[in-house]
Amino acid sequence: MTTARRQFLSTPFAALLQAAESNPRIRQSREAALANLKPSDKQLQHGLELHADALVIESYGFSPRCLVDGDAMRRAMEAGASTAELEDLQTEMLLNRAADDPSQQQEYFDAWKASGVTCVFQNAGEESSDPQRLLKRLAYFTWLTDKLRDRVSRAAFPEDIEAAKKAGRHCLYLTGNGVPLAQQYHNISEELAIVRLYFQLGIRMMHLTYNRRNLLGDGCAEPANGGISDLGRAAIAEMNRTGVIVDVAHSGWRTSLEAAKASRQPVVASHSGAVGVHTHIRSKPDEVVRAIVDSGGYVGVYSVSSFLGHGGDLNAMLDHIEYLVKRFGADHVAIGTDIAYMPAGAAAESRKAGPRPKSRTRYEALWPPGALTNASHPSLAWTNWPMFTVGMVQRGLKDDDIRKILGGNVLRVTRAAVAGRAAL
Repeated sequence: MTTARRQFLSTPFAALLQAAESNPRIRQSREAALANLKPSDKQLQHGLELHADALVIESYGFSPRCLVDGDAMRRAMEAGASTAELEDLQTEMLLNRAADDPSQQQEYFDAWKASGVTCVFQNAGEESSDPQRLLKRLAYFTWLTDKLRDRVSRAAFPEDIEAAKKAGRHCLYLTGNGVPLAQQYHNISEELAIVRLYFQLGIRMMHLTYNRRNLLGDGCAEPANGGISDLGRAAIAEMNRTGVIVDVAHSGWRTSLEAAKASRQPVVASHSGAVGVHTHIRSKPDEVVRAIVDSGGYVGVYSVSSFLGHGGDLNAMLDHIEYLVKRFGADHVAIGTDIAYMPAGAAAESRKAGPRPKSRTRYEALWPPGALTNASHPSLAWTNWPMFTVGMVQRGLKDDDIRKILGGNVLRVTRAAVAGRAAL
C-alpha cells in the first residue's frame, strides 16, 4: 500500500471512503484521480478533511444511476413496444429503480457516500417546453425521494439542504430542462401560468433553452446565435416572480448575455465552462460570464471530457475553475458535473437487452459535428468529488473560497431566488 493510500484511509473522511475500497469501479476512478493530480500527503489529507466538513451542493447533476433490467427491455421490444415506450421504460429504471428494488440500493448509496455530496440540483425534467414531457422525470424523482426519504429526501427550500447536511443525509433540489409553456399562445400570462405550477410541484431551476432554438431564445447549438425573444423576457420575469432560478447552461452566448441582463435575480450557467480556457459551444466567453456575475449568479464547471479541452481530465476541469476564480472571483464559481455514476453491471444488462430499434435523432440532441463525443476520463468520475476538493487545495485556493465553490455559492443563489419571490 502506498503512502498516499495509507494517508487516504487514515483521515476523518475514512468512513465515507469504505465504498471506494469495497467497490472496484469507485476505487479505480479514485486511483485515476490520484494519478492525475499526484497530491502530496499533506494536500490529500487537508483536501479530504475540508470536503468532509463542507456543505457540498452540485449545481447541476444526477442522483446515482441504477441498472436497467436488460431482460425487461428485451421482453418489451419483443412485445412490440414503440420507441417512446422503450425510452420511458429505460429512463424510469435508470433513474428510480433503487426506490423499489433493494438489490439496487447498496451500490446507489455507496456512490452517494463516496462522493461526499449532500445535495444535487437534479435534472428532473426532460429537454422540452411540453408540460407533459417535463412531468415524467419530476414524477420519477418524486417517487424516488418519497420511497427513500430517510436517506435521500426532496429539498423544497434552502434550509432543507442545510438540515440534510446536519443529519448526515442526502437530498435532491429539483430542476427542469425547459420552461413549461401552455403552447396555446393566446396571451403571455396564460402561456406562462404553468411556471408557477411547476414551482409548486418542486421545480426550482429551469433551462431557458436547450441546445436548439425555442420560442424563448436560441440554444448553444444554433449557428445564428440570436438573443432572447419578447416571450423569453416575459418568461424570465415570471421565473423571477415565482422563485425559479434562470439557467442558461445550454443557451447560446447572446441569449445567455441578454438573459443575465434582463433578470432581476441571479442567473446561472449551472454546468458550463470558460471559453477563455477552451472554446466550446457549451462554455461561456468572458463577456457572458461577466453578465452572469453582475446578476449575482455563478458558472458551474462541468466534468464532461470532450467539453474541457487540454486532455479532458481532472486537471483540465481545475483549469476552468482556476481561470474563473482568478478572473471573476470565487463568489461566482460552482461545480455542476453533468455526469452520473453508472453501476458496474450496466454493460452486461445492455447486452441482455440486445440492439434497440433504429430511431431518428431527437431535435434537442442535434449537436454540431464534433461538439459532443463519448470521450471520458476516469479521474472525472462523479464519485471523485473529494478529489475535486483535493485538486483545488493543490491549486492554492483558500479554504473559504473552496467552501463557496463546493456549495456556498449555490446555497446563496438559492436563498436569493426564494427571497426574491417573496419580494416580488
